[in-house]
This record gives sequence, C-alpha cells and structure tokens, in this order.
Amino acid sequence: MTTTTVTLDQPIKRGSQDISEVELRKPTAGELRGVSLFDLVRMDVGAAQTVLPRITVPPLTRPEIDGLDPADLFQLSAEIAAFLSPKAAKALDYQTA
Repeated sequence: MTTTTVTLDQPIKRGSQDISEVELRKPTAGELRGVSLFDLVRMDVGAAQTVLPRITVPPLTRPEIDGLDPADLFQLSAEIAAFLSPKAAKALDYQTA
C-alpha cells in the first residue's frame, strides 16, 4: 500500500486535539467512485472533497476539509493527483530531470 504524509501549514482543530499531519493512502478504484479522474488530476476542489475522507488517516470529515487552509488543500490535492500517475510516467519524469 502506497502512502504519503502531508504536514499541514494550519493544523486542523478536532476537539482538544490539533491534527498537524495527515497520511494519505493511494486510493483504490472503488474509492474513486463518483469522481472524474480528470477532475482529480486537475485538482478540482469538489473531487478532492469527495475522495479525501476515504483515503486520509486520521479520516478527515467534510467540514474539516471545507475549513482547510487553501495551501493545505493544494498539498493534499497534489498528492492525490500524483497517486494517479502510472509507474511508467513517473520513471519518465526521473529520466528527463
């Protein structure tokens, strides 16, 4: 299982707890249901709001996602988009860098 951890610029307040890091796991095809892959790749806010609760640890709620700092939403969305790249495309990126 592929995962990545994102350190938030603005921690999420959950009761008395502050969530400063969120782990994302690579989504399965079932976790992408109801969302356009194209929308995820172009980091559409609505698509990210749908998928993030399904793949985050701790699981983020929709109100928590709605309250994210835009920079944090960008970071999380970029990681989702990166998960969708096939291995061959990632290898090509390394070869041309």
